[in-house]
Amino acid sequence: MCFRDATFSLSFWPFSIKLLWAPLVDSVFLEGMGRRKSWLVPAQYLIGGFMLMLSSYIDVLLGEGESHTPNVGVITTVFFMLNFLAATQDIAVDGWALTMLSRENVGWASTCNSVGQTAGYFLGYVVFLALESEDFCVHYLGQSGSLVTLSGFLYFWGILFWITTTIVWVLKHEEPSSLMEKNEGLVGTYSVLGQILKKKTMWDLILVLLTCKIGFAASDALTGLKLIEIGVPKDRLALLSIPIIPVQILLPLYISRHTAGPRPLDPFILGYPLRLVFGLVFAGVVYVTPLFRLADGSFPFHYYGLIIAIYLIHQVFVNCMFVGVMAFFARISDSSVGGTYMTLLNTFTNLGGNWPSWVALRFVSELTWTSCLGASQADTVSSCASDREKQLCEEAGGSCATWMDGYYIETVVLVIVGFLWMRWGLPTIKRLQSLPVSDWAVSQRTD
Repeated sequence: MCFRDATFSLSFWPFSIKLLWAPLVDSVFLEGMGRRKSWLVPAQYLIGGFMLMLSSYIDVLLGEGESHTPNVGVITTVFFMLNFLAATQDIAVDGWALTMLSRENVGWASTCNSVGQTAGYFLGYVVFLALESEDFCVHYLGQSGSLVTLSGFLYFWGILFWITTTIVWVLKHEEPSSLMEKNEGLVGTYSVLGQILKKKTMWDLILVLLTCKIGFAASDALTGLKLIEIGVPKDRLALLSIPIIPVQILLPLYISRHTAGPRPLDPFILGYPLRLVFGLVFAGVVYVTPLFRLADGSFPFHYYGLIIAIYLIHQVFVNCMFVGVMAFFARISDSSVGGTYMTLLNTFTNLGGNWPSWVALRFVSELTWTSCLGASQADTVSSCASDREKQLCEEAGGSCATWMDGYYIETVVLVIVGFLWMRWGLPTIKRLQSLPVSDWAVSQRTD
């Protein structure tokens, strides 16, 4: 855990820096193909091709069947490139959503976003881990082994990406840009971006987005990894998401009733302190998990029931915050530069989640106190801070003991920081929400 996970987390950074090329996506396009489809279609074709190519090499990159460890650097680079394409597609979709929906219905874009992400998570993570798990396929599906491999899964979705992209290209018509959505040109769009960033209200919002997730960093980035480290099977954790999926789909539909009006951030304000408290709840769950472990290393059904109940409640607060923020973005974004405006806001949202998570992953080992007990060479092997030291300890006949886990230190400290942040953050959010839409516009739009 820790450094290698922190390194791979860099592959998600294209979603945090996509603002750099968002004006290009917003301003350069083929008129005959459409402003958004000019980027959406090529990006998705390339993603599909990337998956097909990756399906042939993923086992080698992961070191499957080999004595060497996974090449984390190459894997991170490969997925960075894949996420670059996905981030480009995201820019086009964000801009298209603002013009595809009417002004009074634009708040529902956050609901579509949330439901789509939930469906993607379910198909791309939960279903894959279930069908790739030999234990699940043998005991629950009556098969002799796992039904899919990672390479086969990538190949399937690569083909499906090509098919669905072709359908969108051929059948989905994109309306010509209206006067308010006229092309500013590449230089003009970067100039508009500068105008947006000159607004004091925008910098207040950016500061909120960059700091509001600090309190959740340890629980969000480390809890699942800690449970797996303790011995909870990762495929079982994935399957626990199944009963949560309906809630994640239906809950945004309900929350949208409260975000479609002039105060879309009210659910965010309500859910924030409750989500902070659940950081401590997750730490408690991790702490008591070893007590539930049976003699054969498995966990009883009532333990998984506890996990499901806690995650269900947690998802209520997560969705309140996510749907509220996305609805607010859709409300204030100027459709004349929709892709760039939404990308600006989403960029700082992603960055505000990525940098605290990276820090939490990077330094959890440094905050963990371990020692090697029972080693025959106690004078040379005393710590288990690194994988190499753990190996040396075991080779010397010892075992590693953790005196203080950095996960608990980070969780408590960051939750306290989160509650302190509320004294400035929540009043600032209320003030920003009360501003008229015209205060955020860069065109002459006043609606």
